Amino acid sequence: MSYLTTRPMHRYDLVRTLTANDDGRSVKFTPATVYMVVEQLEKAGFIVEHETLRTGAYPERIVYALTDEGRAECREWLRSLIADPAHEYPQFALALSLIGALEPDDAVRLLEERRGRVEEVQAEDRDSMEKALAAGLPPLFLVDEKYRLALMDAELGFIAGLIEDITAPETGWAGPWAAHLAQSRSQQPGDDDAHR
Repeated sequence: MSYLTTRPMHRYDLVRTLTANDDGRSVKFTPATVYMVVEQLEKAGFIVEHETLRTGAYPERIVYALTDEGRAECREWLRSLIADPAHEYPQFALALSLIGALEPDDAVRLLEERRGRVEEVQAEDRDSMEKALAAGLPPLFLVDEKYRLALMDAELGFIAGLIEDITAPETGWAGPWAAHLAQSRSQQPGDDDAHR
């Protein structure tokens, strides 16, 4: 709906705008899902048919405009997204909750691999952001990128601290962790027992 606050658009134009603005980094979408959402918004009375266009051999395209109710809903939704923290379910947090099932050395290797990948993505994002700013894009329109970079900074700091927690020579978790896994394995029934 936020793109329709700028001007009426047809569905393909919405898809093209989402793609051009690299919105796939913030929300998962396909042309089919955009079309479905447009239908739902129309049924809810948040958008209406503005006009029908026919260009050359292309099929007719319905251009949609935001209604007053849609404009109010969009503002209220955005206010809620900004002001109300919501519990999100990132995959990395899930993986961390289960990391004890891995051997400590394996966990450290995987964390170091992730750190390297996050650093690569962060460098690419910083470069893209700097180019966009140099091209004259106002910083306001890159605030989501700035937020993503801050999250990556936090994640990199967390990963470094976790690796230190695991590997510290005197107080590291690796020894007790490995001992716990060994004890758990020794208490598991053997293959012969499992088949009885």
